[in-house]
Amino acid sequence: MEHLVSGRGLLSPAEWASKPLRRGVRVVHGLLLALLLVVGLGPMLWLAKAAVTPTRDTLRQPLAIFPNGIDLANLATAWTRVDIDRHFLNTVLLALGCWLVQLLVATTAGYALAVLRPRYGRLVTGVVLATLFVPSIVLLVPLYLTVVRTSMINTFWAVWLPAGANAFAIVLVQRFFANLPREVFEAARVDGAGPYRLFWSVVLPMSRPIIGVVSVLAVVASWKDFLWPLLVLPDPAAQPLSVRLPALQRYVELDVFLAALAISTVIPVVIFLVFQRLFLRGGALEGAVKG
Repeated sequence: MEHLVSGRGLLSPAEWASKPLRRGVRVVHGLLLALLLVVGLGPMLWLAKAAVTPTRDTLRQPLAIFPNGIDLANLATAWTRVDIDRHFLNTVLLALGCWLVQLLVATTAGYALAVLRPRYGRLVTGVVLATLFVPSIVLLVPLYLTVVRTSMINTFWAVWLPAGANAFAIVLVQRFFANLPREVFEAARVDGAGPYRLFWSVVLPMSRPIIGVVSVLAVVASWKDFLWPLLVLPDPAAQPLSVRLPALQRYVELDVFLAALAISTVIPVVIFLVFQRLFLRGGALEGAVKG
């Protein structure tokens, strides 16, 4: 609340000195914070509760906190009976592959455009930016036909390779690389570092924050993707959780299905908690939006 006292906020220092007004503002802040917590964490907490609650309790008293105890067998049943373990492994493999391909393309393309600065770099950057204005649904049919003609249906490559064509990640990394101190690059060149050594030993170690941000975005986007895996992975044995769980909903009990949903949300939540400082600090994106 220091910005309110400094005179740069909605209240002047004289108004902030009034105790009734200050208390009212603090009450409003507390209510807004509580509302944000309920809206943001409420669905996740309810899902965690419903995952270990019997179906009859979820249907009769959906907001009650364990009216008839906890049923941990839901998690074990979801893991074994509906083959969540297999689809969970598929989801992890797809997310790791998408992360690796997207990170490889974004860092190499950003390095070439921002550090090496080729002759037609601005034209290439303009083309990459132009692709951001093309709706992804427009590219769905030609991309699917390409996958069919290259015989990649029912292979993870059909999901991994298209993930690399992420213009937003390329632009984000390029803007970050462009704001790195060029004096370091010149000093490395004077010491005899070539383009590959400069990229691996100088640029990448200085770019850990933006690499972390792109990694989180890539993994979360792959984890929740539904339409594209549904099209290119028609074999149920190769499908991830995002595709398989809706198909299993009609065949399993509600409590088991909710337990499977809770299991599927574990990895994204853990990833965000691990890398939350990269988002909350804002330092990781500072170089990407500067200039």
